[in-house]
Amino acid sequence: MYGQSSSTFDNHVRSLSTAGALEVPAGSPCVICKGSKNLCGKDRCPLMIKFYSRSRSRNLIDSLDLAGMSPPGIFVGRFGYPKVDIGPLVPPMMGDTSLMDTPEMWVGRSIDEIVDFRFNLVRGKYRIDATDFQKYGRIVDHTRDLALSNDPTEVEAKFQKRPSGRLILDDEVQPFGPSARLQNLEIGNPRYDRRVEKAFYDTDLRATEAVKALYQEGVLISKIQKAFSVGAFGVDKRRRFVPTRWSITAVDDILGKDLLRTTKRNPTIEDWRVYDWEMLDNRWCILLMPTTWRYELIEAWYPNTTWNPLGQQIEIISSHEFYEGRKDYAEIGGCYYAARLAVNELLMAEGRQAGAVIFREAHPGYVMPVGVWNVRENVRAALKTAPHSFETLSTALQHVVSRMDISLERWISSSAVLTDMMTQRRIDDYV
Repeated sequence: MYGQSSSTFDNHVRSLSTAGALEVPAGSPCVICKGSKNLCGKDRCPLMIKFYSRSRSRNLIDSLDLAGMSPPGIFVGRFGYPKVDIGPLVPPMMGDTSLMDTPEMWVGRSIDEIVDFRFNLVRGKYRIDATDFQKYGRIVDHTRDLALSNDPTEVEAKFQKRPSGRLILDDEVQPFGPSARLQNLEIGNPRYDRRVEKAFYDTDLRATEAVKALYQEGVLISKIQKAFSVGAFGVDKRRRFVPTRWSITAVDDILGKDLLRTTKRNPTIEDWRVYDWEMLDNRWCILLMPTTWRYELIEAWYPNTTWNPLGQQIEIISSHEFYEGRKDYAEIGGCYYAARLAVNELLMAEGRQAGAVIFREAHPGYVMPVGVWNVRENVRAALKTAPHSFETLSTALQHVVSRMDISLERWISSSAVLTDMMTQRRIDDYV
């Protein structure tokens, strides 16, 4: 499939595995397949995608010293919290690297492109106590400076060992490449975003208020999330470093709830709408209903996709809320809050309220997770298209199933919101 012999692939995997760059699970069909027999059923071999990206940058990062322009990017780990690893994300290149850590710019990019520039980012690691980070000195200060910077910033990192480790893949955070413990970190003169800088120096401003104010001022969500992660917001004594994974969902949740306080008071839309979208072999249909607020995200994972790699059947998972909202964390994870924010951005812009059901089919071409941004930005993109308008729920759902492969019956049986719509009488029915 890739024009590469099994022996060549063996040698590459062996060399990368020795460096800790790739992990092949025990009993995996990868050992027999060697990237050529398609035994996992995926259209393309995820190991090979990772290998080719890794091999292009391997010689550039095979050193104890690394100099490059950070996008700027930082990462805060979560394992062992509050004792966590923090540090910069640094590519072995100069110039404008901002694209490498700005997911708002990634819609329309291929998996290969995303993997290419993300796996060039080397993560420096430095262990701190996230609840008492002020005592750790320059590396913490420089990491925070990068998170607050508005432009790519020159970084010189000295590692204790050569960067290695498995290539990180996670449905919540953007992928990145190998890592190494930092011995020293130097950065150029960072140029703070003045809006973020103002919130940083206001030590009486609560973190949630800082997040909402920056969003209203037009600061990118990805930049707010980075600043939130390095404890840049909040009352001085209560500031903490926050794991990147948690900060992404926290910001999406704060902003989504804030918009909902307004949209819930607005009049409802007047028609049944469906927005269609497809990207990275993910199919989307967003159904907006002329009802009071209720919301559900339903994801269908096909066999041989990221979260259903060995399954024989399509696996469906969903999370929902009705008008009162929900108090527990969504089963579906951070994607739930990212999509909810995107829907309420549209409703806020229109001065309307609606119910929303988002249908997602993840097909086998989606060979690896690329982060929760994939949901937020693609739902945003879908809602910028012209919707299909319908007079009834039935005709709207018929359009949904004409775009999807899964039957209407299965979508309804997997949906708390649709089941409620079809079985319960509401005040709306009489208005």
